[in-house]
Amino acid sequence: MPEQTNPFDSLLPSSLAVWLTTADQTLLLQRQADDLRFADNANDFPVITVDAGQTYQVMEGFGFSLTGGSAMLISRLPAPDRSVLLRELFLPDGDGIGVSFLRLSIGASDLSERCFTYNDRPDGQSDPELVHFDIEAGDLEVIPLLREILAINPEIKIMATAWSAPTWMKTNQRFVGGKLRPDCYAVYAAYLVKYLKAMRDRGITVHAITPQNEPLNQKNEPSMIMEASEQAEFIKNHLGPALQAAGLGAVELFCWDHNCDMPEYPLEVFADAEARRYLTGSAWHLYGGDISVLSEMHQAYPEMKLYFTEQWVGIDGQFGGDLMWHVKNVLIGSLRNWSRTVLEWNLASDPFCCPHTPGGEARCVGALTIGEDIVRNVAYYVIAHAAKFVRPGSVRIYSDEHASLPNVAFLTPEGYIVLIVLNDGAESRSFTIQFQGKNAVATLPASAVATYVWRAA
Repeated sequence: MPEQTNPFDSLLPSSLAVWLTTADQTLLLQRQADDLRFADNANDFPVITVDAGQTYQVMEGFGFSLTGGSAMLISRLPAPDRSVLLRELFLPDGDGIGVSFLRLSIGASDLSERCFTYNDRPDGQSDPELVHFDIEAGDLEVIPLLREILAINPEIKIMATAWSAPTWMKTNQRFVGGKLRPDCYAVYAAYLVKYLKAMRDRGITVHAITPQNEPLNQKNEPSMIMEASEQAEFIKNHLGPALQAAGLGAVELFCWDHNCDMPEYPLEVFADAEARRYLTGSAWHLYGGDISVLSEMHQAYPEMKLYFTEQWVGIDGQFGGDLMWHVKNVLIGSLRNWSRTVLEWNLASDPFCCPHTPGGEARCVGALTIGEDIVRNVAYYVIAHAAKFVRPGSVRIYSDEHASLPNVAFLTPEGYIVLIVLNDGAESRSFTIQFQGKNAVATLPASAVATYVWRAA
């Protein structure tokens, strides 16, 4: 692996480097020519005080879902172009954005070309011994591309989520909707264990899984319904013990993986003490509800991790509006509410929002649009403003809350302070960054996000 360099080593004491992205796209993660400076002078601007002595959650990573479609599009790039792109995505040096976390689908997601699992059988047939399990049953580019990514950044974290069990395990025998048959709980747990082992045998360690993506979404293709009581039953009596028996007890297990409008679901799962002993935390999307629900979950079960695992960008959105909403709610919002990860949904799509399954979501814009050229879209910059600077192992620290200047701050393992600030107003705003009794005046343009970086000492 090439030696990495710290992009902030050139920072002088008392100076703050600034990276800006504006809604009008005139600035896109652009470092400003002039650093800010800390000084003793006071002023009347609003103050964002940053205190590294007050710490919260440890960060595990920022990134995207590497869907089958994403892997296919990136893999089709000429090898030299692909190498350049992967280094840009997965290293923080230079122009790189330092993606540190990826989410995979176990079998097909709705952004695969077709529905499949790793154990499909003809109608009327089943395979309770899983003798026909085949990790290469679909999305063939994912594993080779992951190997390329791991060669660039072997520390990247990977989690995986199932959209559906094999149809022969389901009540309706279809990819869309239906439930896991109770008599198939054990074999489905064995199926997930086989997936983890098959990936490990290919040099890919999956560190965390959720047993079902959006378990109350019955319309997506593929999808599967799993009520809270069913998920608790599956985890405590089947999946949890199966992971332990297979020597995979270190794989972290998260429940839910759906919206912020149904906190009662993960609360019901956690309330089952036998299920909870196998769980590491809960995973969240924001297609419904309010991101503050994550803090309610943290208060109820502070020992349980919170992961924010998915939010899409639709083709009918606008760069500026999406930038403001995602930075405020998904990035800053989830982080201030105890999430350890922030993942936007899809790494790459083509200019027509393809590929997707016939009944899958047909309007998802990737962080990258890969066609004749590679276009970097809004999700790319949302994640980049954190991923490049807030490396895994960073800890969230105290910063003042301001309704007009949403923000979040971190202390990195290398001893840097990172402050992300959003101005979603129509006019530029000046404010003071206060740290250890020193003040630095910053001016943030209208409809813009900035990342400020300085040495902690």
